Amino acid sequence: MGNPLKATVFIGRDGVSAAVLHSIEEAYANRELLKLKIERSCPLDRKEAGQQLATATKSHLVQVMGQTVLLYRADPEEPQIALPS
Repeated sequence: MGNPLKATVFIGRDGVSAAVLHSIEEAYANRELLKLKIERSCPLDRKEAGQQLATATKSHLVQVMGQTVLLYRADPEEPQIALPS
């Protein structure tokens, strides 16, 4: 499901910053599944960044592939995607 998505948030040299977290929250207003791109300038390892982003945004870390991270958080009012049990 994440393959056709375009990255909506880019994490660069500031790492997991307040601005990045704000961008993720804004993106969650429009969708439940987000694709994020970890730039080479990011000071964190891609897996570490993915985990920090998931924790900070109360999301599920779906996948880390290459420099791309997929995060999922259900819409509290109308969930569109169900996670497997």
